[in-house]
Amino acid sequence: MNGAEVLDYAREAIWLMLAMSAPIMIVGLAVGVTVALFQALTQIQEMTLVFVPKILSIFIALLIFLPLMGALLGGFTNLIFDRIANP
Repeated sequence: MNGAEVLDYAREAIWLMLAMSAPIMIVGLAVGVTVALFQALTQIQEMTLVFVPKILSIFIALLIFLPLMGALLGGFTNLIFDRIANP
């Protein structure tokens, strides 16, 4: 294994990490912006108001996107194992 192959593995792993975390982060961002907009419109400045909707929405998003995340990770793992077995 040379340096170029290691860099290819690292690049693919970083893209995999972004692909796995992006749906959850986007859901958290959307809920956070929505709650912040609601707080700005109603002038309710309760600090804990953001946490409950965001935690619930991220949990639901994890339940929805977990099969996709598992498939992506399984595919990457199979790719790495194939490259190890067939150099």
